[in-house]
Amino acid sequence: MKMLWAPWRTNYVENISQITECFLCEAVKQPREKWREFLLLYRGQRAFVIFNKYPYNAGHLMVTPIEHTGDMLSLDDLTALEIHKLTKACIKALQACLKPHGFNLGYNLGRSAGAGLEDHLHLHVVPRWNGDTNFMPVLSETKVISQDLYELYDRIKPIFESVVNVT
Repeated sequence: MKMLWAPWRTNYVENISQITECFLCEAVKQPREKWREFLLLYRGQRAFVIFNKYPYNAGHLMVTPIEHTGDMLSLDDLTALEIHKLTKACIKALQACLKPHGFNLGYNLGRSAGAGLEDHLHLHVVPRWNGDTNFMPVLSETKVISQDLYELYDRIKPIFESVVNVT
């Protein structure tokens, strides 16, 4: 049996049966003073940016419409444009803060495409570094994230805010 110690998942696992609302919708409706708690980085007119609580890599962000929809084709042009602009801001902020060598960007549309949350679209912005795949994922199917989400939030937030105001 493979064991992975992941204490940050305890709250999610213990309370999953009590979750009645989409976690993205819950986060985006929070007042500004609770944004850090929900890892909400930015809220625009039609879209927002949030940290992935279960990241593939440090700095893994998601850009998502405020409207609760899983249908990419239903997005109006203004929402699609805001998502695109926020994605560019994410890349700029992550480049300034973490200096990754590249990025993976993408949507998982549908369960068969890997969507863990099918009903609320979200675009993954995953920073990548040369050599960030090491023996852990290859041999033990385990990914090590060595950076605390809230520390990283505190580092990226002011950079993101300055970038989004310039973009």
